[in-house]
Order: sequence, then structure tokens, then C-alpha cells
Amino acid sequence: MSRWLVRSSVQKRYFLLLSALLFWFCLRVLGQVLVAFFGVKFLPPMEEWFSGLLPYPELLTSQILIISLFGKICLDFARGHGYFVLPRRRLGINLLKFGSLYLGTMIVRYVIRMALYPHERWTGGSIPIFFHWVLASSYWFWGIIIGARRGKVRPQTPIHAC
Repeated sequence: MSRWLVRSSVQKRYFLLLSALLFWFCLRVLGQVLVAFFGVKFLPPMEEWFSGLLPYPELLTSQILIISLFGKICLDFARGHGYFVLPRRRLGINLLKFGSLYLGTMIVRYVIRMALYPHERWTGGSIPIFFHWVLASSYWFWGIIIGARRGKVRPQTPIHAC
């Protein structure tokens, strides 16, 4: 007999929001892989995908680790239980601070880039910056979700399927 968990509409929204951010980040990684390894021409060239601060193999490894972590976070929200869905005020506050600082830094980076390269306005060289915004938003929203919720996680009511 299989069991299905009933999730609240709020919990579903958390899951959908975090999953959408993960999906956008996965598209970025996929796009970069297609350009780097398969020479896809309909996407921007490799120079547009990353700043070159990290060699691409290390960057790709870190991106896969990020996808794995956020995938686990989304899985915990989908199931309604797990380590990453537990309300923890201090962690939530720290994630909010980190996400805010990270997002603010990337906004400043974007403004500086647009000032230094006015011929590339508005999107030239911005793919990495925009996807840093996605990651920063993921940390920020996750911080809100686990930091703002009070009390214990309520056990879910199982519904038995026939």
C-alpha cells in the first residue's frame, strides 16, 4: 500500500519557489555545458557564460555540488520533512544575511560592469551575474522559509491510496 503525504498550500508554494530557482540554475549549467562540450551555436559563446575566475572544470564541479545540495533541499520540501525543512531561526537569519549580502554584491557587480562596458548594455556579459542573483535568491528565500516559521514541524497526515 503506497502512502501520499498531504501538504499545505504554503508548503507547496515553498517547494515550487525553490524548485523554480533550482530549475533556472540547472538551465544555466546545461547551457554552459552545451556550449563548452558540444559547441552549440544558438547559445552565447563560452566567454559570456563565466568570468574565468575559476577554471571551467572546477566551476562545473562546484555547480554540480550546488545542484545536488539544492536538489536535496527541494526534495525535503517536497516530502514535507527532512533536515533542510526544519524551522531553525538562527540558520534562517544567517541565510538571510548571506543571501542579502550575496545579492547586493552581485547587483553592485552588475552596475560596475554596465558602467565599465556601456556598449554591452543591458545584458552583455551578464549571464553569470544574473545566475548569481538566482543563487542568492535561493539562499534568501530558504532563510525566510526556515527562519520565519515558528514551532515544530507538524507531522503530515498520510492518505492511503487504494
